[in-house]
Amino acid sequence: MSFFQPNILTTPGCKFNEGQWVAKIRETLDEELDEAIEIPVTIFGVPKPLMMFSPDSYIPQQVSMGPYHRLRIELYDTERYKVEAAKRIQKLLPNVNLETLVDRLMKRDQHIRACYHRPVNFGCEALAWIMALDACFTFEFTHACGLKQGKILKKVPSGLSHIIDASGKKMAHNSILRDMLMLENQIPLFVMRMLLELHLCSKETADQNLLTILTSMSRDLSPFKAAEKAEMAAVREYAHVLDFLYHFIVPEADIPYPKKEKKRKREELTEAEAEPTKLCKLVCTVWCLLSKLILGFIRVVKCIIFWKPLKLLVKIPWAILMKIPIFRILKAQFERVNETLHKEKDEDKESGSSHQEKPPLMEEIAIPSVTQLAKVGVKFAATSGGISSIKFDNKTLTLHMPVIKLDVNSGVVLRNLVAYEACTAPGPLVLARYMEMMNGIIDTDADAKYLCGKGIIVNYMKSEKEVAEMWNGMCNSVRLTKVPLLDKAIVDVNKFYNEKWRVRMGRFMRDYVFGSWKILAFVAAIVMLFLVCMQDFCEIYSCSRIFPKIEALEPLNSNLD
Repeated sequence: MSFFQPNILTTPGCKFNEGQWVAKIRETLDEELDEAIEIPVTIFGVPKPLMMFSPDSYIPQQVSMGPYHRLRIELYDTERYKVEAAKRIQKLLPNVNLETLVDRLMKRDQHIRACYHRPVNFGCEALAWIMALDACFTFEFTHACGLKQGKILKKVPSGLSHIIDASGKKMAHNSILRDMLMLENQIPLFVMRMLLELHLCSKETADQNLLTILTSMSRDLSPFKAAEKAEMAAVREYAHVLDFLYHFIVPEADIPYPKKEKKRKREELTEAEAEPTKLCKLVCTVWCLLSKLILGFIRVVKCIIFWKPLKLLVKIPWAILMKIPIFRILKAQFERVNETLHKEKDEDKESGSSHQEKPPLMEEIAIPSVTQLAKVGVKFAATSGGISSIKFDNKTLTLHMPVIKLDVNSGVVLRNLVAYEACTAPGPLVLARYMEMMNGIIDTDADAKYLCGKGIIVNYMKSEKEVAEMWNGMCNSVRLTKVPLLDKAIVDVNKFYNEKWRVRMGRFMRDYVFGSWKILAFVAAIVMLFLVCMQDFCEIYSCSRIFPKIEALEPLNSNLD
């Protein structure tokens, strides 16, 4: 008996009963541990920071799968399609009733509940029927969508003809596909395996059939072009459809983990090479003597500088000058420049002293847009690989990127994949880092149009403006990690871009010239004051005494006139 079954303690709006709560805790503690407790959680609730930016991307609009959104009234319309699908599936089962599947699911009730992060407020039998109906609907829908492989049903059932279209042009068709790939709208994959076992009467055949269905479905829904990847694991190792799609896009072989053995060998080499020779010892002793002399000289200079009478003499004129507004503005500008220089030095010291990997800062994610990179000579080329094929070639100045297909479902699919990765990935967030990179290089529709022209983005949306808007609002409030391959490409691109003289000159003019308008106004005022003084001086005194050459040139200018 589970502590989180529906009762007065877990029903919202009910009055809290302390005695019943204590009795329930004692009863739960007296129960023996079940093997399902060791099952990892795989179906999570979307984190609130992600849900806040785009709730429609994580909340189903047409169909509910699993227990999280089952009680929403606006999703009741599709329940009758699930019952009809269950009737058709039951006819296909040889001498087996659908209740057999429900009985098997009831025996694995704890297993099913352990897969969900939030409490499941349904009873054992009700939860089993929910799983059975959802599995039947998923089985029929994936075959009726016109998938190229694993197609069992020859035509779309009449009950689903107005919502399912083999070409995928109907609005309800795409909406149901989006709902089936949402993180909170998943069912455990072993439920589908149990249904196929009853249908095919063989575990091996059921696994092979389910793998074929999931592979063809992933090829149709994956935003990335199918590429040669490492061999996929057994289908029973995947938790649900979204988990399979994530590993289809980012297989384990593409996830870069730091290699500790190589690092250890390098440390051993440095220690071996660090053994000092006699010449090194002599140089070190001489350097120590010189450093002591330099330190002594610096101390003497400091004593002279910080001598109290001298400090008083230095402070008196500055205290008077700082009362003038112009000098006060100049002092503020110089202090700001001095602070920025000190900050850069401190950051360099910290990066040199700390060898541990730190999470990247927002400034490190900054990368020029596509149009800015194209202006300085960077080329873009499409690759046939996945996310791990991203790299920047310094010789040809080419940024290699994978082909990505964008349609009406891509935004929801990518958002839920990023949310799932943030909840489960033990290592670096590869997909989230890729989203941050694309968010950085695509700012306007011109950037999206340029990548479409290079074949990197295959656009099935209405316009390039929608592509740019999708990327600009994609990644928000996801923890940042380092992905060595992507970070190297970002660093190489930024290094090449920042070394261009045009970029340096523009940044200098923006920061120190156009950004410091007060200094420019002060310099202009000084020049104007100097010119006015010169004019008054020439009117009072004869300038020919001081500048005889100018007077000699005046007759020539008059003759020319």
